[in-house]
Amino acid sequence: QVQLVESGGGLVQAGGSLRLSCAASGRTFSMYDVAWFRQAPGKEREFVAAVTWNGVGTSYADSVKGRFTTSRDNAKNMVYLQMNSLRPEDTAIYYCAADRIATTQRHGYNYWGQGTQVTVSS
Repeated sequence: QVQLVESGGGLVQAGGSLRLSCAASGRTFSMYDVAWFRQAPGKEREFVAAVTWNGVGTSYADSVKGRFTTSRDNAKNMVYLQMNSLRPEDTAIYYCAADRIATTQRHGYNYWGQGTQVTVSS
């Protein structure tokens, strides 16, 4: 079992930065790949980024490539999403999710956090 709690969301102006954190509990967390998804009002939840269990591999949606970076610290049971050059279209609730093998499909994850709101003003 893995429990996930996101933090770090907030209101920021376009062009600004935020760092989201995902705190995990569970002895086997270091064996899980972790992904970030987001959901804007009236839209489907979409893949943003993922990091492999050992932090070596990462992947990003085209819409955030070059602006967002995900990383993890297994010693602290933490995963991070550094978001730079934020745009109004990045406004959404951001979720972290974990499972044994990363995928861009939300149905591939059994463990989810409650989400954190990110709002980017123009």
